[in-house]
Amino acid sequence: MRQFSSDIAFTPAVKALQAEKGSRASYARMETGGSWETRVTPELEAFLADLDMFYLGTANVEGQPYIQYRGGTPGFLKKVDEKTLGFADFGGNRQYITLGNMSENPQAFIFLMDYAHSRRIKLWGTLRVVESDPLLLDRLRDASYSGKVERAMLFEIEAWDVNCPQHIHKRFSQRQVAPVIEKLQVRITELEAELRQLKGD
Repeated sequence: MRQFSSDIAFTPAVKALQAEKGSRASYARMETGGSWETRVTPELEAFLADLDMFYLGTANVEGQPYIQYRGGTPGFLKKVDEKTLGFADFGGNRQYITLGNMSENPQAFIFLMDYAHSRRIKLWGTLRVVESDPLLLDRLRDASYSGKVERAMLFEIEAWDVNCPQHIHKRFSQRQVAPVIEKLQVRITELEAELRQLKGD
């Protein structure tokens, strides 16, 4: 039984290194002050609503980790209830590494990255598959995507933490850049028309 929710990451070995490196006291204050969140808060839900990708980590029974990129329309990682996030799983390269890992070890990790605003959130929990719940599959599917939903993936949150923005290089998706480019193209067209008028063309 963990004393603090952050103990899911701050193991005795981690805490020993924090003590050795001088950061244990500040993290001890964080622990006694409330530790990490364990439920889907309005802050997390708002973060998810604009997110179109995340990284999903699992490990097999031997502890070998595996990271998978997941992408979709903004908000495709959805709140199912106050402790659970879910997303629709579509057919891919059929390696089934994540599913195989889950069958041996349900512990999982989700890394949320908002490159445009230099924000990141780390979530620890467990992952399970639901294949025979049409209502859930319907709830998680993306109406704008024609791919067939093969299963629902449910992530039960044990703890999550907002990470500092340090060292995050800004990157922008096509969805974020397209309106800016469109405005610039309109302005270029206007300026070209003004130039032709000045030249008397």
